[in-house]
Amino acid sequence: MALLETKDLSIQFGGLKAVDRLNLSIKKGQLYGLIGPNGAGKTTVFNMLTGVYAPTSGTAVLDGVTLNGKSPVEINKLGVARTFQNIRLFGKMSVLDNVRLGFGNSIHYSLFESFFHIGRYRKAEREATEKAMELLKVFNLDGEKDYLASNLPYGKQRRLEIARAMATGPKLLLLDEPAAGMNPNETADLMDTIRFVRDNFDMTILLIEHDMKLVSGICEELTVLNFGTELAKGPTAEVLNNPRVITAYIGEDD
Repeated sequence: MALLETKDLSIQFGGLKAVDRLNLSIKKGQLYGLIGPNGAGKTTVFNMLTGVYAPTSGTAVLDGVTLNGKSPVEINKLGVARTFQNIRLFGKMSVLDNVRLGFGNSIHYSLFESFFHIGRYRKAEREATEKAMELLKVFNLDGEKDYLASNLPYGKQRRLEIARAMATGPKLLLLDEPAAGMNPNETADLMDTIRFVRDNFDMTILLIEHDMKLVSGICEELTVLNFGTELAKGPTAEVLNNPRVITAYIGEDD
């Protein structure tokens, strides 16, 4: 059974069809890639799946629940988390506090308790700190817990953004070009991290990526978009050897 399924998912901006009748079926625990040349509509798909954009037509269903019409906050609480092509961290906050923020969905205490630091506040905050430290250890960031996020090297900022997304407790993790700007060693480490997250957190992952070495190394299946329409889909090796896909990538930086 698919964890995420889209049926004829489409969005139009004026006369432009940015995504036209996209059909995805991603199984629970799968590591799935969404690729295509620049401007193909990949990030637009993420924006529809997370409630940033409302589809013009079609549906997106997560674990039996229709996402259409729901806000980004509601969709996050249903179990969808994402990272961004351009890193979006709270640069002036500590590494630890960036991850602690991700546990906001699971922390429950009143404004009164928060203001006076009484009742459920102390226990909830202590538990959030402990859980955040556990995630930082997974991503080898526990040694920098007190650093400002903006002071981390680029590769570690990418890992921190993934750790913060994981803190929301997702069923589905959307990674938007996680290897962008990374050197080969950082990309290799990222591949190991993504595999570890999938295998040890029972996670389903959908990623957008231009680095074909990363895509071929970790993705089990792919869908290729070109000008908003589906060009090819199927097992990774088969798709990457498809002549139509190769032609679409001519002149692209992979």
